[in-house]
Amino acid sequence: MYQVIIIGGGLGGLLTAILLSRAGISTLVIERKIYPFHKVCGEYISNEVTPYLRSIGLFPWEFSPPKIDRLQISSSSGKINEIELPLGGFGISRFRLDHFWYLKALESGVKFELDTSVSSTLYKNGITRVLTQQGTSFEAQVVIGAFGKRSLMDKYLDRPFMKAKSGYVGIKYHIKYPWDPGLIALYGFDHGYCGISMVEEEKLNLCYLSNRSNLRVHGDIDSLEKNVLNQNPFLAPILASAERLFTKPLVINEISFASKKVVENHILMIGDAAGMITPLCGNGMAMAIHSAKILAPRVTRFFQQNSNKWKKTIERSGSQNSLVVF
Repeated sequence: MYQVIIIGGGLGGLLTAILLSRAGISTLVIERKIYPFHKVCGEYISNEVTPYLRSIGLFPWEFSPPKIDRLQISSSSGKINEIELPLGGFGISRFRLDHFWYLKALESGVKFELDTSVSSTLYKNGITRVLTQQGTSFEAQVVIGAFGKRSLMDKYLDRPFMKAKSGYVGIKYHIKYPWDPGLIALYGFDHGYCGISMVEEEKLNLCYLSNRSNLRVHGDIDSLEKNVLNQNPFLAPILASAERLFTKPLVINEISFASKKVVENHILMIGDAAGMITPLCGNGMAMAIHSAKILAPRVTRFFQQNSNKWKKTIERSGSQNSLVVF
């Protein structure tokens, strides 16, 4: 029996787990992949969360993330403009940051079930049983959904946004190309845009969002880039000469910006599972961090105020650290 189970080990899930475990709350994270791994993401974090990450010892100093303080925007018509970003941000790959926080979570006492996918949950009398595709199950008083934009759990919960077809696809890879570390650039093209900025080790993250109609018309990613992204005269030379560091790009389909409920079937949602705004704002990673910062203290207070109830629950089920498997 755990006090908290978190489904999904992205930024929101990992940060919440660390904060809860530091507060003495037994926490299990169930993640379908094994760290480290890449994710489709803009990999830019606004400095609005930098003081907070520094204060809790989770800013990734050791990776020397580049400071980003200027934004360049261009269109396929050949127009371009550049402005300063007064607040700015920094760049770091999800490959590095998620793994860094995973190690910090282990240090904090968080337990993990990796390479494990949650298939369903059952709530009864204040306890939720979490069942996995691998045939195991676990119990907790509080379950948090941090499973990202679109998952098996969204389908199980029959969330409304899953019923509507989304018109967007996201594509990402890392490249090597001469670049100003302080610059983030957005390149517009028909029915989409591409963002490029530096992450650690002088690598660039190239990530773009396109309407699926572009992909349907042109058939594959290579043709999409040659016939649509290359319309932007500032992006075309980068696509032509950059060294691509992935054997193939990462792709996510059916990206939905529809509204979502923050509580479903007694599961508290955070990060992209709770809602998304357009990636054009460049604030998705900071929003996931904010959601963890908001939720973790509230869950902590819940257990502080109900400590006697929790002790009685443990007495009925056995040791606090026991694993309930059905």
